[in-house]
Amino acid sequence: MNGIDTAETGAAVTVTRSRHALTAAGTAAAVVVLAALLGPLVAPASPTAQVGLPFDVPSAAHPLGTDAVGRDVLSRLLHGGRAVVLLAAGATLLASVVGVTLGVLSGLAGRRPGEFVVRVVDVVAVIPGLLVLLVLAAGFPGSDTAILVGVGLVSLPFSVRVMRSATRQVAVRGFVDAARARGDSRWRIVRHDILPNVTGTMLAEAGIRFSAAVHLTATAGFLGLGAGTPTANWGRMVNENTAGIALTVWPVLAPALLLVTFTVSVNLLADDLAARWADR
Repeated sequence: MNGIDTAETGAAVTVTRSRHALTAAGTAAAVVVLAALLGPLVAPASPTAQVGLPFDVPSAAHPLGTDAVGRDVLSRLLHGGRAVVLLAAGATLLASVVGVTLGVLSGLAGRRPGEFVVRVVDVVAVIPGLLVLLVLAAGFPGSDTAILVGVGLVSLPFSVRVMRSATRQVAVRGFVDAARARGDSRWRIVRHDILPNVTGTMLAEAGIRFSAAVHLTATAGFLGLGAGTPTANWGRMVNENTAGIALTVWPVLAPALLLVTFTVSVNLLADDLAARWADR
């Protein structure tokens, strides 16, 4: 009995810790999203105005100090997240819609049509992601839309492959055979039999891709792609201020911390949401 009680106590402690971690992850993700979306409304100064000496240390007037040209770091931080978050979300949504559509249809199609779809997306997969972004950015200089499409295109092959595999596993189950036998249309089978059973996989996969999209979007900003300077961008802030890191770390550390916190939190939440869906 003592062994059983100990095991139950350990399980309860594990569940409590897991809930606390998820609460912390949800809070952190919400704070970053609010800072990114509403930050420009509460920024204490213009993100492009020079307000002091370059790489000035934090003070009451400038809590995070100034950057390489004397701009207020806090103001640029509050302005710089909107592009990263919205572009990553848009790219994830784009890749999800196209990836789920192609993945499910190719999973239900015959072997040869399905393999053809996979081979086509594999052509995209072998192209380095940064090369795709650079080509699109060169063709559409200063365009955030080009970055959104590029990030979505880079993550599409992974989405198609995962959704095709999940669909094929569901398609061989008895309830799908029964639906076919009673004459259900392909759309009805997809809607009522396939999608409810692959949604958990879709959510987990979307969470991974969103984290990758945040990374790629920030990398594009770091490289100066998309909307150019003096537009604030968390990735660009890291690049712009690396030279002064010995004088003050906050122009580099603050945006980097927000990016890391956001991606880790989103991954934890996506995994939990997928697990909850699978337990339904």
